[in-house]
Amino acid sequence: MPLLSEPAAPADVRVTGLRKHYGDVAAVDGVDLAIARGEFFTLLGPSGSGKTTTLRMIAGFERPDAGTIELGGRDVSSLPPFDRDVNTVFQDYALFPHMTVQQNVEYGLRVKKVAKARRRAQADEALRMVRLEGYGERKPGQLSGGQRQRVALARAIVNRPQALLLDEPLGALDLKLRQELQIELKQIQQELGMTFVYVTHDQEEALTMSDRIAVFSQGKIEQVGTPAEMYEHPATTFVAGFIGTSNILERDGRTFTVRPEKIRLLPADARSGEPGVIRAAVYLGPVTKFVVVLDGGGELAVVQQNLETSSQDVHEMEGRHVRLAWSPDVEFVIEEEGT
Repeated sequence: MPLLSEPAAPADVRVTGLRKHYGDVAAVDGVDLAIARGEFFTLLGPSGSGKTTTLRMIAGFERPDAGTIELGGRDVSSLPPFDRDVNTVFQDYALFPHMTVQQNVEYGLRVKKVAKARRRAQADEALRMVRLEGYGERKPGQLSGGQRQRVALARAIVNRPQALLLDEPLGALDLKLRQELQIELKQIQQELGMTFVYVTHDQEEALTMSDRIAVFSQGKIEQVGTPAEMYEHPATTFVAGFIGTSNILERDGRTFTVRPEKIRLLPADARSGEPGVIRAAVYLGPVTKFVVVLDGGGELAVVQQNLETSSQDVHEMEGRHVRLAWSPDVEFVIEEEGT
């Protein structure tokens, strides 16, 4: 059964029995979630799994066919987006190009008729939090992609909504900048103490930032848990295969997983371990990934740190006979025969 853990604190965002169909397709099929106040909660899954549709229903951009959405204990299922105390950050920034950075950040406060001095103070604080002090008079077209995303974030947090919804906000950025902003985004969330609900298909991104993760597949939730729970104790074969690289083995009527970094690569004459042959060896700088075909059938991925190994050493290992060993403690059973 999937692990559907509850937050330790009272739920800030709760969805119950959420369903959404497009014709005959069930985009979201009976989703239940409870997200605590101040939690960084990630909806993770492949394209078409239902994560973005769920986020859009929380935001009010889509109406559910069934189920309820509560924010701070208030049922908002039938309310339009502007009557919900949430803001959304999108991948494409959605900034006003004719406005300055300061004007973009202040825009929501102006709509709410907040006094000018207070608008300015709140916008300045939001820009400080996203490390854009001194950029207020620039236009979005004068900024880099990463800076524009910071402006979009500042605009979303300036009025301190109950929850911030983020729809793959870093997806358009290059890898190095995306990794930098992951750390910054988590720091901002912790400083604010605000509930973040984050959508991504990137497993590493989810593991890096999240307090808890919900893994989606075909409109349903496979598992909810902390990053460590999801990685070390996947509840289903889908979760095991989707989060990181996982070896799924069948032995003695059991189906279990062993992560590649938990497996030791031993010489062929070692007294223990399963014998096999290295089919492929890929040098990745800090580590090497091996694919080993087992004599007993099947193959395993193994990751080994390159403490002294060079790329030439790795290439020469292909075709070598080896043994693979791991501790029973690192096995996690997904299914047993008869269950």
